[in-house]
Amino acid sequence: MQHESILSPKERTASARRFTLHLVQAVCTACALTAMFAQGETARALATVAAACSLFTLFVGVLMGRRAVAELDDHIRLVDEARNAHSQVEELFAMTDMLQAAEDYDDAGAVLMATALRLLPEFGGALYVFNNSRDRLDLAKSWGHSDSFQPAASLLPGNCWALKRGKAHVNAPAHGTLSCMHAVGSGTTIEKPMMARGQVVGLLMLASAAVDAMERNTDIHRIARALADSMSLALSNIALREKLRTQSLRDPLTGLYNRRYMEDALERYISLAERTGTATSVVMVDLDNFKRVNDEYGHAKGDAVLRDVAAQLVGALRPSDVVARYGGEELVLILPKCSLDNAATKAEVLRKRIESLSEAHGVAISASFGIASVPETATKAADVVPGADCALYAAKQGGKNRVVVAERRGKRDEVPAPRLTVTG
Repeated sequence: MQHESILSPKERTASARRFTLHLVQAVCTACALTAMFAQGETARALATVAAACSLFTLFVGVLMGRRAVAELDDHIRLVDEARNAHSQVEELFAMTDMLQAAEDYDDAGAVLMATALRLLPEFGGALYVFNNSRDRLDLAKSWGHSDSFQPAASLLPGNCWALKRGKAHVNAPAHGTLSCMHAVGSGTTIEKPMMARGQVVGLLMLASAAVDAMERNTDIHRIARALADSMSLALSNIALREKLRTQSLRDPLTGLYNRRYMEDALERYISLAERTGTATSVVMVDLDNFKRVNDEYGHAKGDAVLRDVAAQLVGALRPSDVVARYGGEELVLILPKCSLDNAATKAEVLRKRIESLSEAHGVAISASFGIASVPETATKAADVVPGADCALYAAKQGGKNRVVVAERRGKRDEVPAPRLTVTG
């Protein structure tokens, strides 16, 4: 009795069925044996009971056999599910290990794509990450494109229900669900925001055109959540490393490169120019009367002027040019493959663009420019910056708001050198 009390209801039911079946089998056997020695009506009655018991035993055996087969199928299914779950866990562990070596969003997106294709081969996907200003999400990686799934190059957080709610969201237009404004096509998409340190760092999107995508919602959500959790911390670490790298190379106020990066870049550009036989020009820029702007209008106005001047310089130059904040209101431009004359022409354009900011800020804004170049005015990086600084000083002394070019080396060489004479 104590043993039966600890059995589950299902086990007690199975035990009662086995006991009943064994009892019927015993009755069948007893009737059959008794019928062998009985005569007349008694023998026929016992034979009938034995036959009925045999049929009942056969019927129950068939039912129990089918039930055993069904239970075996269930066990096989559970084993397959456990094996699949174990395989998925191994894939996710491998993904987490690979993400530790990811250096940027491209690396992380490649790891995500490889894992998603193994776990969900019939689903397309996309990875979106926030830009630096966090007002837009840019597409970092996508795969499995089809007519029903064409991820946009970027999307706004205000157009995505998953980002607005901070929870997973399903876009299924064919089933009449509430869809995001950026959702395109008739396929089903599952969107999962990726959270790290209490902040959304990106969005994972999985898409399928299959008719049973909604029915598989639970399984897909589980895998999507695991993928998003693995990616979120990796994206957060990448963003943190990028922020630290930017802070080490960029000026926080203007967003321009800092002096340390400028000096390293100048060495590289001049070494490259020496090998290719091209010129590299350096332009030093100093805002005129900038101290008066800070004193009369406040440092907030001065900071705004510096940011706008930086934007004008970056917008007018080539992507290969380097714009750096040298210190205070002094800026340095490195123009590779640019002669002294071309640099002077470009500097005049920049001077006019800076002067045009006066109307927008309601204060007189101008800048003086000094230009030097390798090999036209200097022979190495250590000489070209002082040469540009001297030209800048000449521009200041000449009345400001102007461009002055350093003296070419050929003109300096025209001065005759003193001769040594021997007197006897």
